[in-house]
Amino acid sequence: MVKLRGRGVAAINYPTGMNLGGDPSQTIIFAQPDGRFVMCVASVELGQGLRTALAQIAAEAIGIEPEQIEVRFGDTEIAPHDTGTFASRTTHRMSNAIFAAAQEIKQIILDVASKIMETRPSDLEISNGKVYVKGVPDKFVTVQEVVNKAQFVYNTPVVGKGFYVKPKSSVNPDTGEADPHSTMAHGCTIVDVEVDTETGIVTVTDVYTVYEVGRIVNKNFVAGQIMGGLVMGLGAALTETVYPRYPSLDYQTTSFQEYVLPTAGDVPRIKYKIIENPTATNVFGIKGVGEMVVNSIAPAIANAVYNAIGVQITDLPITPEKVLRALEQKKEITAK
Repeated sequence: MVKLRGRGVAAINYPTGMNLGGDPSQTIIFAQPDGRFVMCVASVELGQGLRTALAQIAAEAIGIEPEQIEVRFGDTEIAPHDTGTFASRTTHRMSNAIFAAAQEIKQIILDVASKIMETRPSDLEISNGKVYVKGVPDKFVTVQEVVNKAQFVYNTPVVGKGFYVKPKSSVNPDTGEADPHSTMAHGCTIVDVEVDTETGIVTVTDVYTVYEVGRIVNKNFVAGQIMGGLVMGLGAALTETVYPRYPSLDYQTTSFQEYVLPTAGDVPRIKYKIIENPTATNVFGIKGVGEMVVNSIAPAIANAVYNAIGVQITDLPITPEKVLRALEQKKEITAK
């Protein structure tokens, strides 16, 4: 038995959203009498931490604490239109919409607070759930008190609406120039593998990866997406397939019993780094993360296997059978 080692590299740039001139995200935020704010969005929480991230964004935009924001997901029967939770677009698109809604809310709060504090709205600022007189940190009222009096004393609803849509960019017929995406995120992954020439088994031992994702909203969630994406890509590269014997369907996968997913024992050593490079197309500098972190691991593994055995396998997953066949073919070619 011989174990051959190889290293592979794959780089990626990933577009956020689409270029249709019709890729909008919209939201409504309204205050409750107890000082809580309800934000209605037609995006969907897929487990990527969207509920927390959007609450953080709204809280920063208004000047309150994230705990004061309740994010309500739903369809367009209970929330304004959103094109969908895909293409790593939601945080980028929705945060622009949230910021616009927050500006309306802030103006209402400042107007009402100016009546309470007998000063001009321009003399006030909102921070940490309180409305302060600028330069006088001891003189303030809470946002909760302002919201309560807005509704019960001044008969003023505290509501903000916002939307964002990527302007359509046509292709210049002479140069081919266009702005096809809102912004591009980037990444690079290096993988070390061991290939067992007797069994054909490929083992990923180490992964080194870096992603540039714009401004980070929640570092823990970005790190979780990187780890989860790497493991998903690992499965796509080495084990996961609907038809293991495609195009023959004699041994097709019919359940998760035959669908081989990576487990904790398959996860290699992972070292990652996150780089912040804010984009000008988002008020907070946010880019998409999402699918990008899945895309670079499989080609890096394929390149590492090629580096190890000298044969390029282009059909995923790279199963032991494919490795052994590739080695056999290489031996036959060398013999000639």
